[in-house]
Amino acid sequence: MAKAQSNSSRIYVVGIALTLAALFYVLADTLTERIVNQGDSAVAFSIKSDQGREISLKNYPGKVLVLNFWASWCKPCVDEMPSLNEFSKRMAKEGVTVVGISVDHDEAKYKKFLKDANIAFDTYRDEKADISAAYGTYKYPETYIIDTQGKVIEKIIGEKFWLDPNVINSIRRLL
Repeated sequence: MAKAQSNSSRIYVVGIALTLAALFYVLADTLTERIVNQGDSAVAFSIKSDQGREISLKNYPGKVLVLNFWASWCKPCVDEMPSLNEFSKRMAKEGVTVVGISVDHDEAKYKKFLKDANIAFDTYRDEKADISAAYGTYKYPETYIIDTQGKVIEKIIGEKFWLDPNVINSIRRLL
């Protein structure tokens, strides 16, 4: 009888240990910051445009997507916008789509910036920064180049001059 009790005690202790290990794994996984890097699949997102249109990653099948996170209060973002805007106009005919996701909290400042800068590409306001958080983006501007298969080909942290011939040629190679 003592031997049976000893075996059941061991089974009980092993069960508790496995349960605790699983619990620690789940906790560690939820506390780990998600960061999307080169080679990862792009994170699916869905956001409502200023015009009320629902936009998601699925809207761009077979296209190269330049996904830019920005804010009107971010000086490097503002400095980058003219070249990104011109890049979007030039590359749209070739199958490249630029989408800007702003993390502006102030809708009036966001809309004023769009009007003043005459932005030609689709841009949306994600005031809670849910989408940028899903990508692990907390520094702006940050841009993800996503290929026609939905893979992140490049992650660009900081301002970029989008009209540089090397940049344009590297994007064209993805088409």
